[in-house]
Amino acid sequence: MDEVKIVVAHSERATLRVGDVFLKVDTDQARIDAEVEAMAAVPVPTPEILWRKPPVIAIAAVPGATLGRLGEPSTASPAAWASAGAAIRKLHDAPLPVRVGRAGRGLDELRAELDGECESLVAKGLLPAALVTRNRQVAEAALRPWTPAFTHGDLQIAHVFVDGDSDEVTGIIDWSEAGRGDALYDIATFTLGHEEHLDDVIAGYGADVDLDVIHAWWSLRSLLAVRWLLEHGFDAFAPGCEVDVLKARM
Repeated sequence: MDEVKIVVAHSERATLRVGDVFLKVDTDQARIDAEVEAMAAVPVPTPEILWRKPPVIAIAAVPGATLGRLGEPSTASPAAWASAGAAIRKLHDAPLPVRVGRAGRGLDELRAELDGECESLVAKGLLPAALVTRNRQVAEAALRPWTPAFTHGDLQIAHVFVDGDSDEVTGIIDWSEAGRGDALYDIATFTLGHEEHLDDVIAGYGADVDLDVIHAWWSLRSLLAVRWLLEHGFDAFAPGCEVDVLKARM
């Protein structure tokens, strides 16, 4: 009998793996709706949906392996990172969806959330004031007008699978945050904590990328994530993770 493996679990959602099937349990059906819609529309490889019975959706495993995980060195080749960059560009060039995604939040809303989070991080003593202030300055470059693209919205490297022999992308998973958004948010999320692979991703992406904005999204995403991660049992202070990303901008 296949063992049940907990992939991720917190108060909002959980993902279990049983053999070659992933069972996703989500309290927010809008996220599941967004995921189903996105996977049906995007021009990149996605998992097969086996069945859906709210609040659970069953998804087949995709072949290949992820490029790595945040906080761990990646053993994937430069060609694999470039292949991922090409797949991201293909996604961003797809016809725009109606839904606004995680990467498409309004600038006023995002600025207010960021300022509130920075104040909280310092007030609660979670991060030094100088570290927060510096990264808040860096993050400002992300708060600018952008041209909408079809974005994944949570494009962590653990969500992108590649074939070890061909270095081609075999699947991109977890589309619940997909929708209209800032393309550079996706690229920054994908390379968060793996700055050394950014050039390979951009080479595969095949378009000019504003590095200041990428750096800004690294800071912004990390500032917004630290408290949530700590409150949900994750370690933002682990080597190579969000706090180290913030320290790298000092």
